[in-house]
Amino acid sequence: MEQKYFFSKFYKTFNIISLSVIFISLMLLIFKGLNYGVDFKGGTIIEIRSLDKTLNISDLRKSFNKLDLGDITVKNFGKENDYIVKFEKKQGIEENFIENIKNSLIKDIGNILEFRRVESVGPKVSSELLKSGIIAIALSLGAMLLYIWIRFEWQFSLGAIAALFHDVIITLGFFSFFGLEINLSIVAAVLTIVGYSMNDTVVIYDRVRENLKKYSDINIKELTNISINQTLSRTIITSATTLLALLSIFIFGGAILKGFSFAMILGVLIGTYSSIFIANPVLVKLNVSQKTILKEEK
Repeated sequence: MEQKYFFSKFYKTFNIISLSVIFISLMLLIFKGLNYGVDFKGGTIIEIRSLDKTLNISDLRKSFNKLDLGDITVKNFGKENDYIVKFEKKQGIEENFIENIKNSLIKDIGNILEFRRVESVGPKVSSELLKSGIIAIALSLGAMLLYIWIRFEWQFSLGAIAALFHDVIITLGFFSFFGLEINLSIVAAVLTIVGYSMNDTVVIYDRVRENLKKYSDINIKELTNISINQTLSRTIITSATTLLALLSIFIFGGAILKGFSFAMILGVLIGTYSSIFIANPVLVKLNVSQKTILKEEK
């Protein structure tokens, strides 16, 4: 039962830090909100490549502003001469509006643009996607709660759910603070983060439960520390290998995968942290003991 690292000494300090970050994240989500992409607020995305490298982003933005398409954002996308254009799809606009946009741009700046991708999402579809995304996250959290409740005791369930909410809220807080776009791939990332964090927490909790049955004379704070140390090599190896794959996607996967890979990288780091410094302190606060385990098993 060698304790190489004394994580339990820092429970209180990191809990205060986590509560502060959660509070800031909630304030950001309430007052600043999230930067919803076309998937959730409706509109059109056009990926454009300029055949003339002398064309700059300001000239392209001026040309699009002349078309009266609502709010428009133009950003570099990948290579220097690649751009992503997003705008509101106004009601009542003709069906062949993409062709009209092409013709208007040709008249204004010449036939130097290649439309590589066009995606449109209507307001009804986008609202349904947003609703489905929220339901998916809520159901996943509920399913995790039920699993832990069945697999362990209710005290463990509360600790696991506290860690999951911690991970999701802080991840969304980061996206709100930096104004990063929220789309369907980010929802997929959040759901993956929930699974990853839960897996890490369950491994540690399983060891805590085993140690509770073995040692009745050790208090829960020390026991969680022993359990974390016993599973630490597994946690480090799993997190490190996952991060290597995600960093490769972030660096080499192109602009489309940057948001997803960034959310996953953030989630792995926060999930590993919460499985140690959020899930376990809950057990300490609830004073879980060997009697708790034996009583539940009866």
